[in-house]
Amino acid sequence: MQTVLIAGATGYLGRHLVKEYAQRGWHVRALVRNAESAIATGLGEHDYVTAEATQPDTLMGLMEGADLVISSLGITRQKDGLTYRAVDYQANLNLLREAERSKVKRFAYVHVLSARQMMQVPLVQAKQAFVDRLECSSIPSTVIAPSGYFSDMAEILNTAKTGRAWVFGDGSKRLNPIHGADLATASAGAIDRGETWLEVGGPDTFTQAELARLAFDVLGKPAKIMRVPDWIRKVAIAVLPKVTPIHIHGPAQFFMTALGTDMVGAPHGKKHLEDHFRALADLPADDHASTNPNVLAA
Repeated sequence: MQTVLIAGATGYLGRHLVKEYAQRGWHVRALVRNAESAIATGLGEHDYVTAEATQPDTLMGLMEGADLVISSLGITRQKDGLTYRAVDYQANLNLLREAERSKVKRFAYVHVLSARQMMQVPLVQAKQAFVDRLECSSIPSTVIAPSGYFSDMAEILNTAKTGRAWVFGDGSKRLNPIHGADLATASAGAIDRGETWLEVGGPDTFTQAELARLAFDVLGKPAKIMRVPDWIRKVAIAVLPKVTPIHIHGPAQFFMTALGTDMVGAPHGKKHLEDHFRALADLPADDHASTNPNVLAA
């Protein structure tokens, strides 16, 4: 039986990766910071290994006998004073070095789509720095670059519930977000085929204005979409770091920069955003919180 170690196992994508590989008959080692908390999140009964990826000494020996390491580890909201450089770069580098020491056969990493177009964003800088290091490693690698996640689309629905939605410019930038289960399946397939890079999205592509209209349609409300001049988005990206703490401007810079870029990956999967919106529309608003897979999870 092949063994995979999954870092970031309690995150949105990590949980789907754990399930995907268990269904494929792999022995799953789920790297977590607290096994009891991992079970409480619904991760299920797996082989938990506890460590702090930011502390390389805690990783010693955890990858012995592993055939594959997959990391979806990263942060979009700072916790415990940690920085993007400390987690998205250094913690993943610690994982890679331990994988190299343990002679793991392959290392897969969850990146972001269109990173080269967003290098002014500290989060993306840290992720790209790790990818550059990974590509120089002796271990064969697969970089997975998703377009966006269903889990981040709830805010569009919540905004539409207020009766109005906003788009920057003419709302023509496109994206095709993907469900975590579909992304896990697509990622496992690319890894199995030995692909070095996978730019991936969901089956449906929308403009930002079309996404807003979809949210209104699902809610049965008339679409009221306000168009905000795009220069306001650009000014906000520049000003926010000067007037807000990093836990606010860090994720805001990333998402607002992504809003100015087409985020369309190769279509994969069978789950549709409209169905996801309809399921969310039946939940209380408090249950719509984002579960972005890049939130620190191990």
